[in-house]
Amino acid sequence: MRDEGDCFIFITPPELKSSCLRDHQVKRIMFQIYYCKGMECLQVLESGKAALKMRVVRNEDRTREVQRKALFLLIFLSLFCWVKSEQIQYSVLEETEKGSYVGNLPKDLGLDARELSKRKLGISSEKPYFTLNEQNGNLYVNSRIDREEICGESLSCVLKLEAVVHNPLNVIHIQVFIKDINDNAPHFQEDNIRLKVSESNLPGTRFSLGNAEDEDIGMNSLQTYQLSSTPYFKLDVKESEDGDKYVDLILLKQLDREKEHTLHLVLTALDGGEPMKTGTTNILVAVIDVNDNMPIFGQAVYKVSLKENAPRGTSMLQVKASDLDEGSNAEIIYSFHKIPESARQKFILDPHDGTITVKEMIDYEEKQSYVMIIQASDGGGLVTHCKVEIEVLDENDNPPEVVLSSVSTPIPEDCMPGTVVVLLKVLDKDSGNNGEVTCQLRDIVPFQIVSSSDNYFKVLTDSYLDREKIPEYNITITATDKGIPPLSTYKTISLQISDINDNPPVFEKSSYTAHVPENNPSGSSIFSVKASDPDEDRNARILYSILKSNIEDLPLSSYLSINSETGTIYAQRSFDYEQLREFQIQVQAQDGGSPSLNGSATLRVCILDRNDNTPQILYPSQGTESSSFFEMVPRSAESGYLVTKVVAVDADSGHNAWLSFHLLQATEPSLFTIGSHTGEIKTARALLEREAVKQRLVIMVKDNGQSPLSATVTLNLVFAENFQEALPEMDTQPSDSDYQYDLQFYLVLTLALVSFLFLLTVILTITMKLRQSKNPTFLQCVIPDAKTGAIFPPNYEDGTLPYSYQVCLSSESRRNELTFLQPTVQIAENILCNVKSDISMMLNGENNVEDDLENVEKVSSLV
Repeated sequence: MRDEGDCFIFITPPELKSSCLRDHQVKRIMFQIYYCKGMECLQVLESGKAALKMRVVRNEDRTREVQRKALFLLIFLSLFCWVKSEQIQYSVLEETEKGSYVGNLPKDLGLDARELSKRKLGISSEKPYFTLNEQNGNLYVNSRIDREEICGESLSCVLKLEAVVHNPLNVIHIQVFIKDINDNAPHFQEDNIRLKVSESNLPGTRFSLGNAEDEDIGMNSLQTYQLSSTPYFKLDVKESEDGDKYVDLILLKQLDREKEHTLHLVLTALDGGEPMKTGTTNILVAVIDVNDNMPIFGQAVYKVSLKENAPRGTSMLQVKASDLDEGSNAEIIYSFHKIPESARQKFILDPHDGTITVKEMIDYEEKQSYVMIIQASDGGGLVTHCKVEIEVLDENDNPPEVVLSSVSTPIPEDCMPGTVVVLLKVLDKDSGNNGEVTCQLRDIVPFQIVSSSDNYFKVLTDSYLDREKIPEYNITITATDKGIPPLSTYKTISLQISDINDNPPVFEKSSYTAHVPENNPSGSSIFSVKASDPDEDRNARILYSILKSNIEDLPLSSYLSINSETGTIYAQRSFDYEQLREFQIQVQAQDGGSPSLNGSATLRVCILDRNDNTPQILYPSQGTESSSFFEMVPRSAESGYLVTKVVAVDADSGHNAWLSFHLLQATEPSLFTIGSHTGEIKTARALLEREAVKQRLVIMVKDNGQSPLSATVTLNLVFAENFQEALPEMDTQPSDSDYQYDLQFYLVLTLALVSFLFLLTVILTITMKLRQSKNPTFLQCVIPDAKTGAIFPPNYEDGTLPYSYQVCLSSESRRNELTFLQPTVQIAENILCNVKSDISMMLNGENNVEDDLENVEKVSSLV
């Protein structure tokens, strides 16, 4: 875009653009004057609104002139208001999206929007690029608009359409200017341009490249060309009469094919759009050769060594010349230029590849060197030369000889590194390099060989030796001369390693575990340990001993002993698992070296349990022979009722301590069951009327050891609902009527006293409550029973009395009724048991009446 400078822009009002303007329709016209500068002016002008542009004159002397021009313009525009316009112009960018707004026809025609439906505004055109909204009169883009497709290369692109207005009928011509956008990039007809340029072409030579094409116009079209960076060419752009821009390639510097035989350039065409678009093509420049280079040898002088007695046809050297030219100019022929006759008889030169081969046998004693000149010529007649010097070498045909001067064997394994063990001398009859000899050790051994002087060599220890790993070394010495090919001689020497006591005895394991069954016989072997020593002779003789143990109560010798020669360990006593389950000792192995070395290991002795303890029954407890154990079972007990549980232990462990419970004898075997693992005795069914209420059970407890051991206990059971009912069955001496009579008397007396005290307490409590409360509804605070319909006072069962009483007050009759409940089995047991509170009870048949009286007194004290 161009700089417009400082300007005044007059914007034409819509009324002046209308072709249907009437005199009575224009009463006042407002003009807009913009002051703009540079690019802003161009943007305002391209918007389609500007009617006139005036440049601003910055000279103050011309200010009045500018003012006169502006006044003239206003007068001109006022006269223009009376001219009837019959054409409307719009502008739109190509590739505008469908539905984009173009303009409002009623506004530009001066039509009233309210009369739009009466005037029946419509448009017509050859192609439906635009569409009209009949309701508001807006003109929109209807389809894709491609300026290059519609107008081609024309600078001005206009789409014409007609607007038809009825009532009255009028036709208005509409021109829509299609503005170009930069939617096409420049492109070349060919992707690659190939040029052939001779290296003899002089600077200034032109090569036509043609032109690129761009369908856009104006600034969006092709503007210039660019060439990739190169010191050999530049571009010259020319413009034809029709506006096309052509480009030529001008040679700036003479080419040299030997340096660059091809050039790769990139030609770029650029347009002036925003953003800028480009198109490229590759230029391949092939440089044509001329014979301007002579052949060149890789070396000016070739030196080669040749062994005597080399066989005929041996290729000893290849001379090589190169020519930077190509084609026939680079074809090289080799030939002898100056050569003695003796050399011409010994050697042959290949004219094509420059290889020199042996023609006859070479003898070192006849001639030690040869010199010759080789010529190389190309197809254009240019020649060059090089010199070849051949040195004849003496052949290495004598191997070295090894002579032993001194050998030290055996070698103590504790010798320090660097100790000399072998001294030898090497001789070679050849001379020069063929007579120079080096010695090496063939295998990887802890030795090294070093040169001394006058062809003497020493074999030294390279590291510490270990006889236990390798007791003997067979080292092979290789003596090799420096001839080509080298000749070698091999010499093998045997070296023995002597032992020292450098290894302590080592047990097979750092710790052992011995399992000894208890009750073992004294003096029996229980375990054996083994240690090894990699030394030999005396250094490997081992003696065993016991150092210490973790047993503190008795001397170690009273438990174990060890055979010092074999390492066998013996038990000095019989072990008891229940007293000593395990202990630990430390065993030492000592060799016979000087000084002696030793090693130790830990032995853990575990005593294994044997089944030597019978089960012990803890509950029911075992009494004296005249004692009996009773359990009371309710008559109403159903199947599965837990009567009691037998508890037993076994001092053994493991399987020997696994206990099982068995029912050996029973008055009614089908009435009871016992859990084989739990010891729980339960009823298998309900007691029948015909069966005895007193049942006798014999329970056996057996362990799981080999040859199992067992214990038994006798249990007496009485089926009764209360203690009074069970008591006669528990009496082990029914003939003692006095004892039975006294016991019943004291029990009845105790119950009478307890009942009297309880009744007195209840009467006193009710009397005190009635006095404290005048409300006759006091009796309503008692707790109703959902089952019987009776009501009870709160906490009626609280207290420490051995019997539980309930006061029942009828809610209907309000009469007091005292109900004495039956004592529970637990309460009866609490009365009769002095120490235990469980359900079991032991009665001694030999107890006298005084003991019974003491029990009654204890019950009275509880009340």
